[in-house]
Amino acid sequence: MEDNLNCIYKVINFIEKNYDQQISVKDLEEVSNYSYRNIQRIFKYSCGETIGAFQQRLKVENAYKRILYTQESLTSIGIEVGFSTIASFSKAFKQHFGISPKEAKLSKQQLLCEPDLIPVTSDILLEPEIIYLKPTQVYYQSIQTYYNNEEIELLWDSFMHNEFLSSDAEYFGVIADEPLIKTEINCRYDACSTTQAQNKKLPSKPILGGKYARFTHSGTYETIDDTYTKIYSRWIFNSGLEFSHTPIIEKYERYADDINNQEEQLTYILLPLK
Repeated sequence: MEDNLNCIYKVINFIEKNYDQQISVKDLEEVSNYSYRNIQRIFKYSCGETIGAFQQRLKVENAYKRILYTQESLTSIGIEVGFSTIASFSKAFKQHFGISPKEAKLSKQQLLCEPDLIPVTSDILLEPEIIYLKPTQVYYQSIQTYYNNEEIELLWDSFMHNEFLSSDAEYFGVIADEPLIKTEINCRYDACSTTQAQNKKLPSKPILGGKYARFTHSGTYETIDDTYTKIYSRWIFNSGLEFSHTPIIEKYERYADDINNQEEQLTYILLPLK
């Protein structure tokens, strides 16, 4: 796993050297040799924070060091560490430290207590099935949200109230990342059914189609992040596979409304491959 961790360290070192610059998706892909979708997730699950959050933290921490050890103005410091305006600098600083840059300059209290970022890998190696799937027409509703946000649960509550009467209906979640490096991993999430709703005309589109690595998550959806952690902080390093730019699909094989015990839930995580 040493070579795999070195990949993450390369990304960490690149961000540390360029934290005050605009870091593009292309930059990160070239440094890591992974697509932006995968390096976002690898970084998050290996390091415990997103790429954007790490860069933002470096900006405000380096700003605070300048506040402590230089006579520069707050405006100059904010610009030097990569903020475009004093307002955005002040907002980010206060969000991170709980006090404004001006208050920090006056008090100079000890604010820097974060440990160095050290990536880790999972002890558990999952083995997926490699499968080929045909395109499937689905009917869907979408939201813009963060991974594992309760808004996804609310979307499904609303979605299922549309009533899908066919006993053959299958249900999917489509996770389409925004191509941006943010402090949170923002995405468009689609709740999908293979049959049209009874009481509302939903838009339709094809999903799936192609080669996928299929992982199995057993138990409640609340713990699915643990399975993603095992995928992106261990399996993906050793797979030797090339990943497609198309979205990740979740297939809800046994879901909460369909069974009596949440522990019996079964979700397939489908990673697209080239």
